[in-house]
Amino acid sequence: MNTSSLTMGTDERGVATITLNRAEIHNAFDDLMIGELLQALEIAENDSLVRLLVLRAAGKSFSAGADLNWMRRMADYEYQQNLDDAMELARLMKNLNQFRKPVIAVVQGASFGGGVGLVACCDIAIGSSNALFCLSEVRLGLIPAVISPYVIAAIGERAARRYFLSAERFDAEQALSIGLLHEVVDAEVLDARVQKLIEALLLGGPRAQAEAKNLIRDVSNRLGDEGVIEQTAERIAKIRAGDEAREGLDAFLQKRSAKWKS
Repeated sequence: MNTSSLTMGTDERGVATITLNRAEIHNAFDDLMIGELLQALEIAENDSLVRLLVLRAAGKSFSAGADLNWMRRMADYEYQQNLDDAMELARLMKNLNQFRKPVIAVVQGASFGGGVGLVACCDIAIGSSNALFCLSEVRLGLIPAVISPYVIAAIGERAARRYFLSAERFDAEQALSIGLLHEVVDAEVLDARVQKLIEALLLGGPRAQAEAKNLIRDVSNRLGDEGVIEQTAERIAKIRAGDEAREGLDAFLQKRSAKWKS
């Protein structure tokens, strides 16, 4: 599967790889890319030959999160259109989080906003030592709404209180210490380390791995609860159509300081 924004292939071992392929804009995603990712996940999940999934990205960045031109366009839409749009992103995060087979995120570079959400939804996240992270939404007058259940599950409420509010950038070692990454290696050995991990995962029983994922979900917080997903989509739909979001996005795109109102 090759589309305008991603590529997908499966090797003879049953290892499927989805590669975000919008390097020129740091793999930022829009409604088209979200739809293509949903389709790719469905194909990989329903393919009986696929044992596990690797999510990676082309270029220097893993993902800059949402394409701000898309977000700014949505800010001018009606609430229902914003809600429908937000629900598609929520569905992507849910489907990635609940993917029945093991999923590895390979984070070779910067991951901001919704890109952090993608990492948090994967079962295992390996990053290079030069990876960089930021939950930048509040600086745009937004909130990390639909990704919040998964990011908080990964890094905990305490770390979320800091990074959701400060929008500070943090490096791979900090991501490791708060639980967003499982392992950090030098960039030149990243692919080799991922291959070792793939080999370990292929030693497990596919059904057992699927049931193990169900077990974790069933005994942990109910991240897949439809009420939570709808509530987070409603929150971003409301705030994105507000004056503060318009100002934040306009200021960023115009390369000026935002004129916040208390």
